[in-house]
Amino acid sequence: MDQNKIPEAPRPPGRRAAPRSSGWGKRLALVCGLTALALGGGAMLLTLFLGGKQPPPPVTFSYRDQILTAIDGLAVNRYGTKGFSTDPLGRVSYERDGLLAKAGIDVSFYQGEIDWQAVAADGVDFALIRLGYRGYTEGGLFLDSFYKANIQGALEAGLEVGVYFFSQAITPQEGMEEAQFVLDALADCDITYPVVFDWEPITPGNGARTDGLDGQTLTQCAVSFCRTIQEGGYQPMVYFNQDQGYLTYDLTQLDQWPFWLAEYDQIPGFYYHFDFWQYTHTGTVAGIQGEVDWNLDLRPTALPEEPEE
Repeated sequence: MDQNKIPEAPRPPGRRAAPRSSGWGKRLALVCGLTALALGGGAMLLTLFLGGKQPPPPVTFSYRDQILTAIDGLAVNRYGTKGFSTDPLGRVSYERDGLLAKAGIDVSFYQGEIDWQAVAADGVDFALIRLGYRGYTEGGLFLDSFYKANIQGALEAGLEVGVYFFSQAITPQEGMEEAQFVLDALADCDITYPVVFDWEPITPGNGARTDGLDGQTLTQCAVSFCRTIQEGGYQPMVYFNQDQGYLTYDLTQLDQWPFWLAEYDQIPGFYYHFDFWQYTHTGTVAGIQGEVDWNLDLRPTALPEEPEE
């Protein structure tokens, strides 16, 4: 636009125009301006001379219809996509430099009686077994009716065994209570795999006491559960899907423990690091009637830690 044709901006209503500056005032203003410019230029040259850099722009990534900013300091997913493969049965495997992820399933009373010897012979290395759950309406604590038989059967079949608790905690105190409930039930069980905090939202309209629970409170429930489990001598782990991982949990408060990701696909796209991956809930395996969840334990393929800059 031609600057000579820009009309003078009207003065704000109710305010008088500033008085004209004297010649001395103009010279003083000019000297001050030049001094500030010189100081600013000197500071810039000093910054360049000392090797100073402008901070890089934040890293972003897309999730569905949202652009999310990456959490600084949180480890990212470094699993090579070429390492994943899917067989004709829909089972996914992962290999890195000759190292193989372990294959496993997770089960509860919904799978009924299980032939664990047949399961072990069908390529299963580990099992994560539901030990119990909290009711989502009244909040009572209950044992899974098949947990003892499943733990015993899986151990006798030579599988690595861990357990999960279906949480509906709404306070950190309830998270601690659930963990103690698990520890009491595990007193006579010899498991080597993680003890998992599995909190899942209930479909709206079912009268769940967890409706509307905020992410910060849920994160503190998970922290309380995991700390109690760790103090009891077991390895805690936190289960979540992508929505919970990106939009609900504060992962910076949980990353001291392994993550178990639920993302149903042939290659996981979750941005941050995770150790276990549940890739389908419609799998099949010998020894179990009906569908079952399949998982990978990716820890055997872990890359060495990147050096800090």
